[in-house]
Amino acid sequence: MGVHTAVWSGPVRQVPERVWYASYGSNMHLDRLAAYIAGGTPHGTARTYPGCRDRRAPERSIAVELDGALYFATESMVWTGGRGFHDPGAPGRMRGRAHLVTVGQLSDIAAQEMYGVPGADLDLTGVLRDGRDAVGPGRYETLICPGEIEGIPVVTFTAPWSLHDVELLAPSAAYLRYLAGGLLESGPWSEPDIAAYLSACPGAAGLWTPEQVLDLLTAGLPG
Repeated sequence: MGVHTAVWSGPVRQVPERVWYASYGSNMHLDRLAAYIAGGTPHGTARTYPGCRDRRAPERSIAVELDGALYFATESMVWTGGRGFHDPGAPGRMRGRAHLVTVGQLSDIAAQEMYGVPGADLDLTGVLRDGRDAVGPGRYETLICPGEIEGIPVVTFTAPWSLHDVELLAPSAAYLRYLAGGLLESGPWSEPDIAAYLSACPGAAGLWTPEQVLDLLTAGLPG
C-alpha cells in the first residue's frame, strides 16, 4: 500500500462530480468520518453530527502526502489542546488520507467542521482554478487544491492564516493518539515513523518526544 502525491497540472476548468477529500486530522479514521457522512456521535465525544445529504461511504480511501506542514493551534472544543491545521506554504510534507467523495459530501463535511448545518454545495470554481480560495473567515473555511490524483482534484480545508501568524498550542494526548491511529489505519507508515513525524510538527515539537507519541500509539494495542 503506497503513498499518493497530488500533482498540479494547471487549473481545472470544470467542477467534477467527485473529489478527493484530503483529511489530515481526526477524519483520517473511517469510523469518525462515518459520523460526518451518515450522522451520529463518534466514540469518546459528546457531539452529534447531522451527517451529509448523501450518506454513502467514500468509494476509496488512500494515503497521501501533500506539500506543506501540519501544525497545532487554537483550542479544540472536542479534544482540548491545539487543533490540527495545514499550512501549504510551509516547508515539508504533510501526511494524510484522501477519501473519494462527491462535491456535496465534501461541502457537508466542511459545514460540520465549522459547526454549521449541511445542505449547500461549496463553489469549488476558485480553488480548482487557483489552488486556494477562502470561502469564509472561519478556521476551516479556506479551501486548498494541491493538484490531482488519478485525474481527480484533491481538496482539503484549513485556516486562512499561516503557522507563523498564530500562537501555536500543543495538542492533547488524546488528540495525538487519535491522529497517530489515523495515520496507522491509512496503511503505509510504521508506528516509529508516525511518532517521529507527529512529534516534529509545529506546536508539538519540543513538547512531545517521539518516544512519548509512540507510547500513546501503542498503549492498549494487542501485544
